[in-house]
Amino acid sequence: MPSHVLILGGTTEARELAAALAARPGVRVTTSLAGRVSRPGALDGDVRVGGFGGAEGLAAWLREHRVDALVDATHPFASVITDNAARAAAATGIPAVVLRRPGWSATPEDRWHPVSSLFEAAALLPSLGRRVFLTTGRLGLAAFAHLTDLHFLVRSVEPPAPPLPPHTEVLTARGPFAVEDETTLLREHRIDVLVTKDSGATATAAKLTAARTLNLPVVVMTRPPLPEGIPTTPDVAGALSLLNLTP
Repeated sequence: MPSHVLILGGTTEARELAAALAARPGVRVTTSLAGRVSRPGALDGDVRVGGFGGAEGLAAWLREHRVDALVDATHPFASVITDNAARAAAATGIPAVVLRRPGWSATPEDRWHPVSSLFEAAALLPSLGRRVFLTTGRLGLAAFAHLTDLHFLVRSVEPPAPPLPPHTEVLTARGPFAVEDETTLLREHRIDVLVTKDSGATATAAKLTAARTLNLPVVVMTRPPLPEGIPTTPDVAGALSLLNLTP
């Protein structure tokens, strides 16, 4: 049984896992946050903010702080952090677990267009619509900056980083969102195409139901592959089991 667990966090699942670990006698938990959100919610256990300096820096931190187990519970698209975690675990011999929520699945009524990058999404947009609801996060929107003939409604937790498309309206909001509200939003802004990442979870899935109801095309950025050789679980219970911390 590990006595010090490092969680690479930033997700709801990471928060839930930290609470579950902190409640177990003899287990110390530290959650590391990248620092991209200025006002993160309260977390159980210890918290550190900022990068490690790549895989080597993370490996050094694991050794220095005598970490016994590493859990990557970052966002499904935090591929650089996930790769660094896998390399650091291999270098130190510390057991690692990937806690990754399940992705979304299309229904026969959905009009999904899968893409592998934001640049691929941008190339596809002009053929699908003129008024875009963009929900891919605050970073990487430069991929759409050249689309001067399209209007964008960009929603993110915090204001997006420039450059942005010239015709952009920003909406800052944090989920969960309701289907009725999402449907109203799409109608009021006359949205004719949605762009999102397959982040999974229920908090932001309502927009997909709303798009289905309105028969709108949805450009979905697929997830990057996970590193091989590391156990993966979709939920907190599975992570606790892999860490040998089940009741």
